[in-house]
Amino acid sequence: MAIANTFAFSGIEAVPVEVQVQIAPGSPGLVLVGLPDKAVGEARERVRAAFAAIGLSLPLKRVLINLKPADLLKEGSHFDLPLALGLLAAMEVLPRDEIAGYAALGELSLDGSLNPVAGILPAAIAASARDLGLICPASQGGEAAWAGRIEVLAPTDLLSLINHFRGTQVLTPPDTAGVAEVGASPDMSDVRGMETAKRALEIAAAGGHNLLLVGPPGAGKSMLAARLPGLLPDLEPRLALEVSMIHSVAGLLAGGRLVMRPPFREPHHSASQAALTGGGLRARPGEVSLAHRGVLFLDELPEFPRQALESLRQPMESGRTTVSRAAAHITYPARFQLVAAMNPCRCGYLSDAGRECGRVPRCGEDYQNRVSGPVLDRIDLAVDVQPATAADLSRGAPGEASAAIAGRVARARRVQAERYGAEGAVCNAEADGKLIRLLPEAQTLLEQAMERLRLSPRGYTRAMRVGRTIADLAGAEMVARTHIAEALAFRHRGPGR
Repeated sequence: MAIANTFAFSGIEAVPVEVQVQIAPGSPGLVLVGLPDKAVGEARERVRAAFAAIGLSLPLKRVLINLKPADLLKEGSHFDLPLALGLLAAMEVLPRDEIAGYAALGELSLDGSLNPVAGILPAAIAASARDLGLICPASQGGEAAWAGRIEVLAPTDLLSLINHFRGTQVLTPPDTAGVAEVGASPDMSDVRGMETAKRALEIAAAGGHNLLLVGPPGAGKSMLAARLPGLLPDLEPRLALEVSMIHSVAGLLAGGRLVMRPPFREPHHSASQAALTGGGLRARPGEVSLAHRGVLFLDELPEFPRQALESLRQPMESGRTTVSRAAAHITYPARFQLVAAMNPCRCGYLSDAGRECGRVPRCGEDYQNRVSGPVLDRIDLAVDVQPATAADLSRGAPGEASAAIAGRVARARRVQAERYGAEGAVCNAEADGKLIRLLPEAQTLLEQAMERLRLSPRGYTRAMRVGRTIADLAGAEMVARTHIAEALAFRHRGPGR
């Protein structure tokens, strides 16, 4: 029996799979067992055609291929290459001992060339942990090289890989693919007026807090949200690797380049629950996971399906999302910062006597009630965005540049990193309330606010976290009364919150 190694994926976890190949006397044929899906079952024909392209044929015997463990569903075309290598080892074309020392992923074309597949980065990390090398398509060698000290073979086709093992060709180890390039974000200096909204945006960036922007059409809500990525610092290497693994599993890691900037995802309001939280035939990561350690921007928040919005509640609290199937539960990381924008009512002109509709104030109540209390309770900052005046637009001074604000945000983030340590919270929005120290007068104000504003215990903790961020921006060691007062001013005023 010959053995080749590969991986199946459960979320971003690479689960080892052993491809066992046995050639025995009997009726000629190739039997594939071990719970393969349709794509894996079709690999038999792609392997036959690839072998024929390089002048090989399957032996006229009974060929049995087992994918171990047999009770784990095997999904995806990346099983093509390990199936081919297991067959080549069983046919004595390649040395069995050497093949057993590698894990392999890749899709075969009919001419024997290798096509890129999803999940190379987590597979390379898992192979390194098991002291295995990795064989992958040439276009993804740079992605696999990010795993560090691991031998990577990245052939363009099956024939060059065979020649490498037979000593007639040498495959050069690939270099790391570099860092993904991100286009420049719009600058905050373009924003005239709207000082309160800009302050809320800075606090949200500094502490990773969820933010809700409410205002009439054209007030600048989407414009402000688009400038948030330019205020955020680069990801730490550990977090960058985590984010890149999610994008790799989703097949979105362009050129195998590492993601160093916080992701910014903005799904359309027609997105389904599966699109937001993950799912589909192969339980792919959803928008909340693709926004991990970055920003999820939901424009026109009440227009999203109610069920899709409610599905955000658990990820916003726990930082992960679980796709439940009858046979398995797949968990993806989902520690994102929610930024949402909405009109005050369906027509958008509530409180504007010249343009509001005839259903005031009922239209506003009905529209805002599309977003449930539990979802709003998880939003730390809510701000009314009022349009800039004609004087602001024509004669107003330019706003503060993004670079200056980003500098203050970076300093606040460094303070938080020192406070919580390498294994603790990344920012204040994730911090344990027990670690936040308030001055006595600040504590008194927060307790009074909980009673008078009817804050939930969650709202109490979130207001305390926002106060800690405001104190960090001010360079204060302790959270003072003024910091809590500003945090409460941004708290959503819905009933029970």
